Amino acid sequence: MDYLKAFVVGGFICVIAQILIDKTKLTSARVLVVYVVAGAVLSGLGIYQRLVDFGGAGATIPLTGFGHSLVQGTIKAIKKEGLIGVLTGGFQASAGGLGAAVVFGYIFSILFKPKTKP
Repeated sequence: MDYLKAFVVGGFICVIAQILIDKTKLTSARVLVVYVVAGAVLSGLGIYQRLVDFGGAGATIPLTGFGHSLVQGTIKAIKKEGLIGVLTGGFQASAGGLGAAVVFGYIFSILFKPKTKP
């Protein structure tokens, strides 16, 4: 049942993004930014955690989950370290994901020949 919940939540998040790309003049990069900000705002309001509790990886893997992890890391760091946590918490919470993105991006750029679009 957990897999089904994750599929439904993650799929719904992706469907919204696809509709935004198809029906508006927003570029995919802008939709990505909107998703990170939306995840951060919903997390700050306490709404996104309920979605994570229900959908699991379906809510934490998309970019809205990245915004959520930034905010949650910052909140934990502020409680633990005080004001300096505003600057360090988000980095600590998302360091693994960012590091993996850089490493895998580098590996794939070596394996394949990246091209810019004309």
